[in-house]
Amino acid sequence: MPVLTVALMVRELFPKPAAWHLACLLAATFSLNARASALAPGGFSRFIALDNFAKFARSKSENGETVLLSPVIPAGIDWDELVVSWNAAAPSGTFLKVEASAISSDRATRFYSWGLWSPDNGRFPRQSAGRQKDRDGRMLTDTLVLSQPAGAVRIRVTLGGTNAELPALKFLGLSFCNTRVTPAPQPPNHAAWGKIIPTPELSQNSYRQGEGWCSPTALTMVLKRWADVLHRPELNLGVPEVAAGVYDRKWPGTGNWPFNTAFAGSFTNLRAYVTRLGGMSELEDWIAAGIPVIISAPWHLLKPGRHDTGSGHLTVCIGFTKSGDVVINDPATNLKKESVRHIYKRANVIRAWAASHNTVYLVYPESAKIPENRFGHWQSHGAK
Repeated sequence: MPVLTVALMVRELFPKPAAWHLACLLAATFSLNARASALAPGGFSRFIALDNFAKFARSKSENGETVLLSPVIPAGIDWDELVVSWNAAAPSGTFLKVEASAISSDRATRFYSWGLWSPDNGRFPRQSAGRQKDRDGRMLTDTLVLSQPAGAVRIRVTLGGTNAELPALKFLGLSFCNTRVTPAPQPPNHAAWGKIIPTPELSQNSYRQGEGWCSPTALTMVLKRWADVLHRPELNLGVPEVAAGVYDRKWPGTGNWPFNTAFAGSFTNLRAYVTRLGGMSELEDWIAAGIPVIISAPWHLLKPGRHDTGSGHLTVCIGFTKSGDVVINDPATNLKKESVRHIYKRANVIRAWAASHNTVYLVYPESAKIPENRFGHWQSHGAK
């Protein structure tokens, strides 16, 4: 249905002049949602990548910070969870804040915050925003969870710093998910079966304070992989250095998803973000393309008989066996008993990964040949 037709229908219901702007806004959202819905079969998840911010309204805050406000962004699905990722070149002494307001057919929520992110953890302590809960939803550290599904969002980014310097925002990734939908299984990509991507093996248990370091350890393995492939020694970091770079003081801990990808994405020509895949077939697409993927899957569900740690867990998928089982570098490895590389049964990984609604970190060079974005679950080549 044309946008103007929908807008006129809404105006008949809301004839006051002030409502005309809302009518056009909602009509545009309706129309764009209708066109976008075909990208996401079943409406489980959708990823929107932004690297051109010309359409964001630009203003100054009372403190002189630069504020970027997006137009209404249709999600393409009805969503009840949102994870926002960002990549920025941020000099020492700068910071950014990311917020989102969910838009439904009758109202907009408050702006929920992902907290303050900065590479300068001394001057601007990196921290999630703490308790944010009302009748519309709540923020769970790195994930906005709504009480009722919405169809669109507005994003607000605040850029600040000292000495007139500001971060340069390179990328925003919006990962929408409808947790009430179970993604339909897709046929396996057998091109990934029997393929192993050589990736350095590291255990978080090698470090005295590393009990909760699964995420930075997984990220370190992937960064070291790209350091080797790209001949970039600045990516060849140690786990403690990465842990310090992703630490969330409010949580406290190192498992904040967007803080991890923001650290990786702060390096020149690296893209890093959080998204939800449709299932094992899409994970195989990335392995077939030669790109290891960090997946969120509870440790105790990956192998029967393990005790429940009560927390999430990040590992690195580096390949598949010839029969389709999953080859994983698992940071939670006791090196006295086993190697970091594990083979986990396909069914166990599917079940464990589903606990996070198939959450992944995708970290790769901007020049990489990434898989075809069949269902709108990651950034497409040339997306703006």
